[in-house]
Amino acid sequence: MKPKKKLRKPSQPLIETLADNIRRLRRERELSQEELASLCGLHRTYVGSVERGERNITLGSLELFAAALDVTAIDLLTREDA
Repeated sequence: MKPKKKLRKPSQPLIETLADNIRRLRRERELSQEELASLCGLHRTYVGSVERGERNITLGSLELFAAALDVTAIDLLTREDA
């Protein structure tokens, strides 16, 4: 019998960085979560859960957020004070 494959999860600091950057950039652009969700083609509750650091998002979703906020995916994953 094969051992169960352990799912990998990003580090908490990376999740928090992404969440903080999306929230900050959304607010700087004076967008509501609903407006950002619409720009991304995502649901508002999904955007909220990402901003709270509750979701491990896909690369595809990362690219959607980056495009909607007019930044790169790397910008979303880099701490603002770095």
